[in-house]
Amino acid sequence: MSQDITIHLTDRDGEVHKLIAPIDMQMNLMEICKTYELPVEGTCGGMAMCASCQCYIESDHLLTERSEDEEAMLSEAFFVRDNSRLGCQIQMTEAIDGLKVRLAPSE
Repeated sequence: MSQDITIHLTDRDGEVHKLIAPIDMQMNLMEICKTYELPVEGTCGGMAMCASCQCYIESDHLLTERSEDEEAMLSEAFFVRDNSRLGCQIQMTEAIDGLKVRLAPSE
């Protein structure tokens, strides 16, 4: 079993990045983006208390349900779509290998 997965992320300029993410370090998508120095602020430090890591899920991967905190934050965020998620709430697991996401516009 591989300890790394691949995430395909489209940044705000339309450029696609292939991110290699470890699944054995309990990291989330926001942290992976920061590791690659992509423009994801993560102002709250990954507590689902801001929307600076909002992204759009563009593949058919089955993700965990949004938590109440994530739902509440997205209800107040800008540029929210049906496929919006907070990157800090997406844990790196084998099940999301190949996930395609797009960063939401910054506010």
